Amino acid sequence: MEALLDTAASQPAAPVTPPPPLFNFAAHVFALNEARAGKIAYIDDTGTTTYAELEQRARRFATVLRTLGMHPEERVLLVMLDTVALPTAFLGALYAGVVPVVANTLLTAADYVYMLTHSHARAVIASDALLANVTQALDTAEHDGCQLIVSQASADASPAARRLEQLIDAAAPAVKGCASSCDDIAFWLYSSGSTGKPKGTVHTHANLYWTAELYAKPVLGIAEDDVVFSAAKLFFAYGLGNALTFPLSVGATTVLMAERPTADAIFARLVRHRPTVFYGVPTLYASMLVSPNLPARADVAIRVCASAGEALPREIGERFTAHFGAEILDGIGSTEMLHIFLSNRAGAVEYGTTGRPVPGYEVELRDEAGGPVPDGEVGDLYIKGPSAALMYWSNREKSRATFLGEWIRSGDKYRRLANGCYVYAGRSDDMLKVSGQYVSPVEVEMVLVQHDAVLEAAVVGVEHAGLVKTRAFIVLKQDFAPSEILAQELKAFVKDRLAPHKYPRDIVFVDDLPKTATGKIQRFKLREQS
Repeated sequence: MEALLDTAASQPAAPVTPPPPLFNFAAHVFALNEARAGKIAYIDDTGTTTYAELEQRARRFATVLRTLGMHPEERVLLVMLDTVALPTAFLGALYAGVVPVVANTLLTAADYVYMLTHSHARAVIASDALLANVTQALDTAEHDGCQLIVSQASADASPAARRLEQLIDAAAPAVKGCASSCDDIAFWLYSSGSTGKPKGTVHTHANLYWTAELYAKPVLGIAEDDVVFSAAKLFFAYGLGNALTFPLSVGATTVLMAERPTADAIFARLVRHRPTVFYGVPTLYASMLVSPNLPARADVAIRVCASAGEALPREIGERFTAHFGAEILDGIGSTEMLHIFLSNRAGAVEYGTTGRPVPGYEVELRDEAGGPVPDGEVGDLYIKGPSAALMYWSNREKSRATFLGEWIRSGDKYRRLANGCYVYAGRSDDMLKVSGQYVSPVEVEMVLVQHDAVLEAAVVGVEHAGLVKTRAFIVLKQDFAPSEILAQELKAFVKDRLAPHKYPRDIVFVDDLPKTATGKIQRFKLREQS
């Protein structure tokens, strides 16, 4: 039985020079962009920021943190919208050796209580629009004098609140950054917590470097003259690479958007700022294509797109490329690996697959006993690469289950085709056993969305009389109405394309599907409804 290890495909075509032993990522990107002082680094909802201004304000923020009494390796929690203040705070913290913990902006006060307590954050920076939940969390959490700083404070904000922009304006730029090691802890990202409390995923300074060198430059082909725009927010590992690590590593310009990424909000930026690189998620691409306000190809400047978070349906990719002329490079990454490690390539996209291993990463599919899985069969996905996280903070049990020597167990199921492309089969905990045979919900969903009436689909298992049956939750396109006739038609549609035991026994029509802030379908919520 042949082990599914992509060694030839996973090695760089040309060796990538590793970062030096002493390496601070913020100092690295400041040095890279010294010659671009006057170039625009960020465009947000309030204006533009040049590379020189970004560096100066980040170095000033490093001084602010030191003035507040913060030391290297202590944590600062960032609960911030996507404005230039977030990259400023993130880079300033790295420069000072302080560890930024980037938090989801859509959480409850109880979630922030957990993060403040778990991270022992010495300070929290919150956008004014998010202040209510953060203030409530600070009032509730047990902490040792965690300091609150408010970003972009409105006129009616408490005059006693420390204001980020004022603190930065009053500080002198830090002359010298922290002499960090490439393996020093640089920042944390919290996992989504879909299977329990969020896990604090710990990354190094070098991990940021590796994602830019192995994925952004050779796969996306990102360059200095690109304008990039990510619908995925900066608190998401995918979004952090898209809108910070990658553009700053080549001197590109980045568009940031604080508001929720609706189709219309995306269209406005695509037309106004004409980004050349766009990053989305499958549900967003689907909603864009059915919108009556979809811009014409001539109105945008997209040359390449990326997708992650969920598997991209073939039909969505093909329709998007037919309309805009740009390919979507579907890929998969994880918080633990920081960014994408399996991806399609420009000019060789195979919609319906996640492509091949990104050069520099190795991928294996293993069975439940840890043995190799042959082509065509579903196995557990394991990854090895230089951007792997160190651990989950203060969670030895979960760390031991995920970080296995050089390998990381992803929790995803995949099968490899004979041509070397990988096809997503779902999360390990979402797999269903129907009539004694495994069924991948994602495989069924991919077929359902090919039907003319279906906008989105999610499949879960429902236990009935001790047996598991599949139930499909369907969001219809605007011109279609739910009916029993349509439900039967959808069942027959799947039967014609997949093995008979895989068709959904029940069809439930819904207005929308529950999703995480990063666009992933929350199947566990659908199971709770069943």
